[in-house]
Amino acid sequence: MTKAEFLEKLRIELSSGVTPQVLQENLNYYGQYIDDEIRKGRTESEVLAELGDPWILAKTIVDAQREESVEDVIYDSDGRTYRGNSSTEESSNIHVWSLDSWWKRLLLILVVVAVIVVIFAVISGIVSLIAPVLIPLLVIILLFRMLRRRW
Repeated sequence: MTKAEFLEKLRIELSSGVTPQVLQENLNYYGQYIDDEIRKGRTESEVLAELGDPWILAKTIVDAQREESVEDVIYDSDGRTYRGNSSTEESSNIHVWSLDSWWKRLLLILVVVAVIVVIFAVISGIVSLIAPVLIPLLVIILLFRMLRRRW
């Protein structure tokens, strides 16, 4: 998928769920984001793979828009009701983790190896604490059983 295809799919998915202003803001944002990442040395396909499916991204944006526009109901002391829309100014950053580069894969492998080493160290530490007591106890039990069978 190319940048143009990505933005077109995003536009189609967003067109039914958000205002034209929000639609244009998001198209500008993601177009600029893709350009910035390409300038940093990444390929277009890497950036688009990180962003994921435009449909999912559009659904997230539409859901966030719905949450931002909340209708407030205010009751005064006379019993009158006032209604109004308030929108909250919250920024939501979406970051997708992927194993698209060699150093991320290497980091994952190193973390897994480190966890295995820690587990092995804990188990061997427990065994080294118990062994001085457990081995003589097992030898004594074995000797008693052998002596009982002879008599």
